[in-house]
Parts: sequence; C-alpha cells; structure tokens
Amino acid sequence: MKQRLAQLIAQTDLVVSEQQIDQLIGYVELLHKWNKAYNLTSVRDPHEMIVKHIMDSIVVSEHLVGDRFIDVGTGPGLPGIPLAIMNPEKSFTLLDSLGKRIRFIRQVVFELKITNVTPVQSRVEEFQPEIGFDGVLSRAFASMNDMVSWCHHLPADTGCFMALKGQFDQQEVAELPEWCSVTEVKSLQVPELDGERHLVILTAKE
Repeated sequence: MKQRLAQLIAQTDLVVSEQQIDQLIGYVELLHKWNKAYNLTSVRDPHEMIVKHIMDSIVVSEHLVGDRFIDVGTGPGLPGIPLAIMNPEKSFTLLDSLGKRIRFIRQVVFELKITNVTPVQSRVEEFQPEIGFDGVLSRAFASMNDMVSWCHHLPADTGCFMALKGQFDQQEVAELPEWCSVTEVKSLQVPELDGERHLVILTAKE
C-alpha cells in the first residue's frame, strides 16, 4: 500500500515525507479496521481508500491559505485528517454530530500522534468558535447553498468556504444566497480517480 500511495503522489506536485506517507497509510489501516464494526465509509477496500479518500483529500493541500481550518461534517475525518497530516503547521478542527465518528478520529489522532487536530462533536449550527476560521472545508454537504447557510458563522472576516465537489454545477451557484459568491473554481487532478473533481471557493460579499 505504501508503494502504491508513493506512486500516486509522484503523479502530482505534492511533496510528502516518509513520515507523512506512514501516517496516511496508518490512517487507511485504522479506517479499514474500524469500518468493519462502525460502518464509517462505504469504501471497503483499503487500496480504493487510497485513491478515493487519501488522494482526493490531499490534492486540496496546495490551495489552503491561512492557518486555521474547520472540516464540517467530517465523517471519519475526510478531508481533515489527510490535510492535517500534510500541513502539520496548520490547525484543523474536525466537526461531526455523530459520536462514533468523533471517537474514531480521537483514536486516529492518538495512535498516529497527530498534534494539530481538534475533534468536536456538535451540530454545525450549534458550534460557536471563539475565533473565525481561515477556511471552512467540506466534502459532504449536499449543496453549496446548505453549506454556506449552515456555516455562515464560521469563517473569519477574511476567511472563505471551500467546497469539494464532483462536477461544478451552475445551478448550485444560482441557488446561493445573496450575501455569498463564488470567487474561484479549481479543477483538481486526482490520479486514478474516475470523474471530475473541483474545489469551489466562496466568500461573503463585501
């Protein structure tokens, strides 16, 4: 698995250390192990997880601007855990309302000695951070409208929303609230992943 991950990373511009590769593989192994009992992801095969979960998350790494990020509806820690491993100098809050997911993330953080992740069990609308975030990440929300509506209180004044999407849907843009607009759409290249991937960056209008 380690060799496979290294081969996939070699097809990108990402720079990843031996320790980071070990942690990413460690995460896949824990996810595979816990998945049997807790049903954390529909992806069952660890080799598939490397493409669909690890690579699909870490390609966002080069687009992270700032120091503080929150991954909303993180599920088993995606994209938050892989991004935290890739960016040890940045801090990540991983938010989910389900206890079993947060328990899993706590175990991952403990076993892999990840020091820049704070797991939080809460519904997004009830979570009140002391300081706003530079980036609000999500790959789980059904629509961008839902994401910005439920998370509008999370970014700092200069922060943004970062939605990981498959195809870029103009209809979703048309449904956004008045106060929010798309500032950038980045096409993501994920080695060996079928289908399109986009990172949509949204900000509140001045």
